[in-house]
Amino acid sequence: MAEFVYSGRTADGIVNGTLDAPNASAVADLLAARGVTPLDIRESDSPSNAEGLSREIDLSRYFPPKVETVDLLLFSRQLNILMRSGVPILRALAGLTESATNVAMKNTLTEVRRSLESGLDLSTSLMSHPKVFDTFYVSMVRVGEMTGRLDDIFIRLFKHIEFEQFMRQQVKAALRYPSFVMIAMFVAVGVINAFVIPAFATVFKGFNAELPWMTKLLLATSEFTVNYWWIILGAIAAMVFLFQRWVATKAGKFIWDRTKLNIPVAGKIVRKAMLSRFARSFALALKSGVPVAQALGVVAATVENSYISHKVEGIRESVERGETILRSAALSGIFTPVVLQMIAVGEETGAIDELMEEVADLYTNEVEYELKTLGAQIEPIMIVFMGILVLILAMGVFLPVWDLGRTAFKK
Repeated sequence: MAEFVYSGRTADGIVNGTLDAPNASAVADLLAARGVTPLDIRESDSPSNAEGLSREIDLSRYFPPKVETVDLLLFSRQLNILMRSGVPILRALAGLTESATNVAMKNTLTEVRRSLESGLDLSTSLMSHPKVFDTFYVSMVRVGEMTGRLDDIFIRLFKHIEFEQFMRQQVKAALRYPSFVMIAMFVAVGVINAFVIPAFATVFKGFNAELPWMTKLLLATSEFTVNYWWIILGAIAAMVFLFQRWVATKAGKFIWDRTKLNIPVAGKIVRKAMLSRFARSFALALKSGVPVAQALGVVAATVENSYISHKVEGIRESVERGETILRSAALSGIFTPVVLQMIAVGEETGAIDELMEEVADLYTNEVEYELKTLGAQIEPIMIVFMGILVLILAMGVFLPVWDLGRTAFKK
């Protein structure tokens, strides 16, 4: 796709602008569809137009702006209000484009509006921007178009995105404390190896005696750290790089996502947060009129954890084979007995969407409770680690002193 600068004639006079298209002929077709008679069409970077362009370096080419979650929240909420007030979709998008402060969001809405003007429906236009509107968002908009309830869909999507953002923040908060403690411990060990133990090494050399194996281990570790610190840093950087490359693969991401759910203390919080998001998304899809199997497929494609996504996909396949949601959910092994009981009641009463919302609320409350008690849960683990570290240091540093004192006392 290239950017073309055009000028044309309409019933109101001469108009100028830019369009993204594969060639000039496509631009002419788009202008004709809008009722514009083309007068001049050329690429924006052509020599005839280069003189009028700024020669300043455009940093956006190297650091392109991104559409943030708050932009999507505002878009969904504002579009709901405009459509509920009876404003036509094209006019609503034009207004939102003008008021958008994020350049990336403004460009996205401009392209969506152009797609609508060319005859495409809204869901297809949004589908052309997967980095902004995910599969779940597009599927919900498509359901709204089919049922004629787009305004309701956008307010539900607003609440859904708001909840997603809340859960994401909660999970980050859950992982922040243990991550900080582990980093602090590694830094402490590094400082002790680099500065504290070398000071004792000078003292130990004056003993002229056989040192305990624990002391020898500490001295060897400290000497390696001081002399070959660049190897340690290089190894850490290489491990981080290789880990990121591994996680970027499908198999690596699946294994890591499954491992995250089994991390002591933090794992259960991440699991409950993921399942809460799944239940909320599933309830929204069902309330919007999406069939159960299709709703499960859409939700599976949007769950950030690939392991949970795999399990949800398994539930969908079982439902398509004729199994009940309860049996399929039980076989997945990711739901608690209480949740399975609520799913059973929902299937019996035909209110599975309402019960899934209850499941989401249940998991959300549990996540909030786990976060409040996270400090108390992780304290014993940190104390044990610190105790082991202090014991190793104490034995390595003070055993030689103790042996020397005992020998002198005997003499």
